[in-house]
Amino acid sequence: MSDAPEIRPYPRHEPVPSVERFGHLVERDDDADFPFYNGTPTTLSVGQWVAAWAAVAVGFVALTQIPAPNNLVDLIPRALFVVIPLGVFALIAREHWTALFRRLTGRDVVLMFGIAALNIAVTAVLGVIVGALFGASGNTAADDVGKDGTLDVVAFYVGTAIQLLGEEIFTMLPFLALLYVLYAKAKLSRKTAIVLAWLISAVWFGAAHLPTYDWNVAQAFVVIGGARIVLTLAYIRTKNLWVSTGAHIINDWVMFTPSIIGGAALIAL
Repeated sequence: MSDAPEIRPYPRHEPVPSVERFGHLVERDDDADFPFYNGTPTTLSVGQWVAAWAAVAVGFVALTQIPAPNNLVDLIPRALFVVIPLGVFALIAREHWTALFRRLTGRDVVLMFGIAALNIAVTAVLGVIVGALFGASGNTAADDVGKDGTLDVVAFYVGTAIQLLGEEIFTMLPFLALLYVLYAKAKLSRKTAIVLAWLISAVWFGAAHLPTYDWNVAQAFVVIGGARIVLTLAYIRTKNLWVSTGAHIINDWVMFTPSIIGGAALIAL
């Protein structure tokens, strides 16, 4: 007897019924759908999803616990943050792991910039509110960038791009795991499963940032969690991890670059 979990797949090569899709502001009016939650391109068991989620956690431990005295050395834990969960997921899903990524189009690139702009605006508003009510801690990730010269700056930008891909994997694998459990096992509707997976994965992402912001719970869960909701919209809209990663990179580089330029100017004085 097979122990494969029961699923309710839509017929292969047929689009999800419109009643099960969000409007065009959230999901594009196309045939794209999320992978793995309904048997396409393959079905993963709950145990396999647990293993994938555990690999995500191990990658996070590597990122945060391996000592890195400078941005060049920091490329190692940042790379492990990507390689560990993606490698384990490739072993689990076999050739189907590539379903996480889709070919980029011109409108995908435009969407990256649009989501980044929306996220910066949302983060700014939430940051002001949370700062006024609960106080806020700054992100010091870019404070010393450039002190070791141009190579340090290049390593920082390359490293952050790698890390932000890792952050998307860190969020979207749990999102897909939750989507599968909520839809295939709990028998919730596709829309309800998406919303719950969206919110829970944002909480997961916010919790990971608690140490970064001196354990400021409001800042981690409201500001960072709110930002995560916006960034995840890029994936929900396109089902493409490259798009949410691109939006995330644009967002963070726009936020970090002014302080890096300012720091370089002070060094030059």
